[in-house]
Amino acid sequence: MTSNINPNNINGAYPVAGQDNNSQGFRDNFTNTSTNFQYAANEITDLQNKVILSAQLTGGNALTAQNNMQNSPLINALISDFAAQAVILGPQSGSITINYASGHYQTLTTAGSVSLAFTNWPIAGQAGLITLQITVTSPSYTITFPSAVSVNTNGIQGLNTSTNVMTFSASGVFTFTFVTSNGGTTISINETNKQLQPFNASADAVATTAACSLATATSTFSTAGTATLAAGVNGQIKTLIQTASASMIVTVANPGWGGAGTVTLGSAGTTATLQYLNANWYKIAGAGTTA
Repeated sequence: MTSNINPNNINGAYPVAGQDNNSQGFRDNFTNTSTNFQYAANEITDLQNKVILSAQLTGGNALTAQNNMQNSPLINALISDFAAQAVILGPQSGSITINYASGHYQTLTTAGSVSLAFTNWPIAGQAGLITLQITVTSPSYTITFPSAVSVNTNGIQGLNTSTNVMTFSASGVFTFTFVTSNGGTTISINETNKQLQPFNASADAVATTAACSLATATSTFSTAGTATLAAGVNGQIKTLIQTASASMIVTVANPGWGGAGTVTLGSAGTTATLQYLNANWYKIAGAGTTA
């Protein structure tokens, strides 16, 4: 805007020294000075109410209110050293609402199973993005996403797209990004993790009486004895291999074949490949083993 202050309507050469001066000149200067002061006061107040500040003005609004852009555009900006507000929610269980207005990066730690909801997304036509880091403290805990999380869901390990319930094969830190451009009517989900286990090329060596890891693709045995395999996540594949001339009996949770629920690897080179589907382990391949 152009300022209304006019420094040229004040006669700086009036009054003239050493002679009588018309009083109208005094009145004109006083009037114009007063008018310019009023213009200055109005324009300064307008700036104080609207400008973005690096520090709070004396007697002014707190920066959280002062620097609220109120959905005004910031165009053609070159920025550096830019940070997003981090919201640390801490241990959580039950129904948890993620408030977009609180910050674009939020974290939580599972103290039980969690059912998520989102609120205060930008209006339709504007894209909103939240990165959520979840520390899963136990694979027994699940995360339920709201039904609006329906875009880009295929292929996310552990996510049942019919229920939006996500299970985890192991404890760990998992990070997801949620994006919407229609006010939260539909939300896309993206994994920002590396490729997750147990689909990595990974194996664990299991001693007698120990549990087979759900975070590896393969468990190997080199002794006789017993071991256990807990319930997995839907679609998970697990291979068991005996490398020694010894008999290892693995007790499997939720066996799809019924009976005692054991897999016997009786000698070196015997194997069993299992897949977890619909809350049951099924033997899909193997050499020399009995189930």
